[in-house]
Amino acid sequence: MDMHHPLSTPSTGPDADSRVTGDHKERLIVVGNGMAGMRTVEELLAKAPGRYDITVFGAEPHPNYNRIMLSPVLAGEKTFDQIVLNSRAWYEENGITLLTGEAVESIDRAARTVTSMGGRVLGYDRLLLATGSMPFIIPVPGSTLPGVVGFRDLADVDAMLAAAAKGGRAVVIGGGLLGLEAANGLRVKGMEVTVIHLMPTLMERQLDPSAGTLLQRELERRGIEVLTGADTAEILGGTGVEAVRLKDGRELPADLVVMAVGIRPNMALGKAAGLDCGRGIRVDDAMRTSDPAVFAVGECVEHRGLTYGLVAPLFEMAKVLADALAGGEGAGYAGSVTSTKLKVTGVDVFSAGDFSGGEGTEDIVFRDAARGVYKRLVLKDGRLLGAVLYGDTKDGGWYFSLLKDGTELGAERDTMIFGQGFGGADAGNPKAAVAALPDSAEICGCNGVCKGTIVQAITGKGLTSLDEVRAHTKASASCGTCTGTVETLLAVTLGDAFKAAPTVKPMCKCTAHSHDAVRAAIVAQDLRTMPDVFQALEWTTPNGCASCRPALNYYLLCAWPGEYVDDYQSRYINERAHANIQKDGTYSVVPRMWGGLTSASELRAIADVVDKFAIPTVKVTGGQRIDLFGVKKEDLPAVWADLNAAGMVSGHAYAKGLRTVKTCVGSEWCRFGTQDSTGLGVKLEKLTWGTWTPHKVKLAVSGCPRNCAEATIKDLGVVCVDSGYELHVGGNGGLHVRACDFLVKVATEEEVFEYTGAFMQLYREEARYLERTAPWVERVGLDHIKAALVDDPEGRRALNARFVFSQTFSQDDPWAERATKGVDRHEFSLLAEVG
Repeated sequence: MDMHHPLSTPSTGPDADSRVTGDHKERLIVVGNGMAGMRTVEELLAKAPGRYDITVFGAEPHPNYNRIMLSPVLAGEKTFDQIVLNSRAWYEENGITLLTGEAVESIDRAARTVTSMGGRVLGYDRLLLATGSMPFIIPVPGSTLPGVVGFRDLADVDAMLAAAAKGGRAVVIGGGLLGLEAANGLRVKGMEVTVIHLMPTLMERQLDPSAGTLLQRELERRGIEVLTGADTAEILGGTGVEAVRLKDGRELPADLVVMAVGIRPNMALGKAAGLDCGRGIRVDDAMRTSDPAVFAVGECVEHRGLTYGLVAPLFEMAKVLADALAGGEGAGYAGSVTSTKLKVTGVDVFSAGDFSGGEGTEDIVFRDAARGVYKRLVLKDGRLLGAVLYGDTKDGGWYFSLLKDGTELGAERDTMIFGQGFGGADAGNPKAAVAALPDSAEICGCNGVCKGTIVQAITGKGLTSLDEVRAHTKASASCGTCTGTVETLLAVTLGDAFKAAPTVKPMCKCTAHSHDAVRAAIVAQDLRTMPDVFQALEWTTPNGCASCRPALNYYLLCAWPGEYVDDYQSRYINERAHANIQKDGTYSVVPRMWGGLTSASELRAIADVVDKFAIPTVKVTGGQRIDLFGVKKEDLPAVWADLNAAGMVSGHAYAKGLRTVKTCVGSEWCRFGTQDSTGLGVKLEKLTWGTWTPHKVKLAVSGCPRNCAEATIKDLGVVCVDSGYELHVGGNGGLHVRACDFLVKVATEEEVFEYTGAFMQLYREEARYLERTAPWVERVGLDHIKAALVDDPEGRRALNARFVFSQTFSQDDPWAERATKGVDRHEFSLLAEVG
């Protein structure tokens, strides 16, 4: 027994519910540092602060984090620090002893002690088991081979990332949410991925067959192979995984196998202690086990014969349990009616209730194939029985409230498939829709926060901003899907006061000023260096941080072309090295090919460089260029020198600047071409290359309305027609495709150049750093851009003139400077730090 720990002396009194008298607090031990256990602790601290001396055992070596967000960590969209729910400082501030990396091995209920794997023995007055669940590993031959992993915790993510760094093939067993998220993350990391699923359609517990089929098609479009109705027979390999054999005889090559076929309550500790267990640790409505001094919460419990794996029921349990531990006598936990609102590989899906249909039910179905939207409502006896939404889930909360409350549908039955308030005075009014939601409506699924909790926090604590709501309730603090709803709820709750609330975020933690305010101050106050900005705007961090320095560097460069000296150290590694760093620490080099054109001499130069430097991979990019992968950092200047000798310059494939101008062959060769799109594309690229912009910029010119160069999903696209040129702006491809907005039609190439320069400069001067043209256009509005460019010819010419002027200082090839002049040569030495 650890006699130095304040909880080391066990309670020996006969009454399990007795309070420790005097100055001593009751001793609460929490076994499990996950979301359910720590939500219970948070609720308990709010209800009965200071009542318990709390110790938390966590088997993992980390503080409490959001397991729902492991998928974005795998995909590289978030870091671990961004998904931490309670930092170590939080435990200290609340007087909680946190023991990480130390699992509890046994419980002595008679002595009221727990013993950890490290031999630590601690006494308790109340014990809370929050041991969660374990991934189910199919017991097929080969399931214990190295290279077979589950998808349950950060260690699993680390194992998948390590495997993905080596490339190869991955097989994901299980087409549920976790399996599909694992498949997407591994595909993003460069692996070839196959999903095998036993059932006929994906996510059969959350989606009906129609929605599951739509999801499968979307995954296949993204390059993920999906095999449904596939049963695993064996995992093959020697020292590691080599293949997966299916029961029909097919063999799938694999370097990694992810088991994502389900979870089981982790009740081993409770069962070994003699607690009543079934499918999980059995609890009553107060979350009390068969031992009155021991409670359990989360995925490890069985309540009224049911177990739960979704976060909302776990948080409902936590609230009830905290009330019981605080001495309350509430109604207790009566079970949960669950809904599922998820973003699966970027696609929004929602389901609730019983959507299987059957005798006595009726279906209402809406399908819009072009938009990728599918909705199905199942009704019985005039009430909503179940719902499935794919692609458009904004009305999920409303449907769920109708389902939970058993609302009898009246006239709205005929229009409810179109959403809340369709056809009425409130149609299309998000404020009215949010105001109509009951207090019990869940707003934030990641953190289990309902409308009433947010409203109470806003009114009770005087909250006026999204960041304040996040800090006090955690709503929208994880995936961010509900951010718009939370902001609308702020507006509904505060009314006119919301207008005075701060709605613009500071550009970083070093300042209270927004990006727009800083940009305006740089010009208005004639601030020409970073130290000038830090002093004039009272930066709290003397030299800024990694977030604000790159932004300030760009803002100063844009405001004072030819005067401000670019700060090399305030750029990201790709811009410092003028090449794209790859996952193995090597770089890729992309020489510029004007408008996608090349020549025999350029191709020979590229081939010679590939042979000379043993470059392992050469690939044609989507922007009609050639990418050389696997260049060592110390070889970059020599590679550039050889390419420069052939007349080739940097393609700026790494830059927050112009990347490419994609073209089709146009009238020179194509029988449908109306204008010389290739020639125009070359001219546009020579006009705009070398410019620094808030984010990457891609242009395209299509020679006719058939649009082979995909001009209408570029930052600026030109579509040639018989009578001239149509200009489109604000598009992008990627995960969330946005088609361009039509800007204007012009008659001559000279007008195309003027509008392009003016548009680029307006974007350069107004957009926030790391904001692409698509969100910028949506933020400021197309009317604003038309007013500046189309309706104001003098203003357009002035913008274009400023762009052309800035280009005189930007169009120096950085490769040539470093290859022949030795600029920043130390960056490319063998001792230079990568990243």
